[in-house]
Amino acid sequence: MLDHSPRLSQLAILARERILILDGAMGTQIQNLGLSEEDYGGHGSGHVCRHHSEHPQKGNNDLLILTQPQAIEDIHFRYAMAGADIVETNTFSATTIAQADYGMENAVHDLNAEGARIVRRALDRATAMDGRPRFVAGAVGPTNRTASLSPDVNDPGYRAVTFDDLRIAYGQQVRGLVAGGADLILIETIFDTLNAKAAIFACFEVFAETGYRLPLMISGTITDASGRTLSGQTPTAFWHSVAHARPFTVGLNCALGASAMRPHLAELAGVAPTFICAYPNAGLPNAFGQYDEGPDETAAQIAGFAREGLVNVVGGCCGTTPEHIKAIADAVAGQAPRIVT
Repeated sequence: MLDHSPRLSQLAILARERILILDGAMGTQIQNLGLSEEDYGGHGSGHVCRHHSEHPQKGNNDLLILTQPQAIEDIHFRYAMAGADIVETNTFSATTIAQADYGMENAVHDLNAEGARIVRRALDRATAMDGRPRFVAGAVGPTNRTASLSPDVNDPGYRAVTFDDLRIAYGQQVRGLVAGGADLILIETIFDTLNAKAAIFACFEVFAETGYRLPLMISGTITDASGRTLSGQTPTAFWHSVAHARPFTVGLNCALGASAMRPHLAELAGVAPTFICAYPNAGLPNAFGQYDEGPDETAAQIAGFAREGLVNVVGGCCGTTPEHIKAIADAVAGQAPRIVT
């Protein structure tokens, strides 16, 4: 029998008292830093990465954990001070599978362990100022491969990755996050539930090794107006595919803005007997890939989720900023969380 992390009971108490706040987009904040290839490598910052690769690193945002740690910590801190109770690590692509594009597979453990430690430092700074407890969410992304679909239209039976490939890669990531002190694991932006099931399996393996279980947050993404994930599941089917994990939250993020997400979130809330999490994009991207929806507009829509009794945890995904998170936190303050029996 695994012992549950003491943070689970603390989170569950808070989630029944009020709507909890998740942070916002990391990529948006990193883009605003205007970093060069030299910055990504840590040259001039005193944090040159000890993991060597011949590949260019600009765009490898996870690597900034090691080469620009203060900049990443400051982003986390701003989200915490904007009202976030749960702040994600900058580890969306910190698996050997995703880091292979940059030749940085050997850096995976350090990326995840240091990623969690950086968030904890930022949250401790914030808590020292206002006394509010905050939680480190180890972010586990979907990787850039899919176990259910073929990337080759001429060979439908081909798979670029196996379940075991994913399980092993996710296991390495989760071990690093646990070593760094993550309070919970967030498996997010799920477009292929088979990938997510490999991540869940990896989490259970790591929990068995450590002897205690961290809370899991599981978040899928609906890719278009069809109301299905990329691998073809409705929100209801998605829930039944991951229910065995007994997650702390299940929910939706990315791909859609709040208004387009609402019917799919309502469907999920209608079938899942657990806390519901929603963190939509700041609307849909414009022709230049930018997000035009301002903090007040996003917050008003998410406040509607709260009024309808759909959510327990809310935040922002692509295009959102600390200003969006503050507006969201203000908009849902005092509103009752969704009742979970």
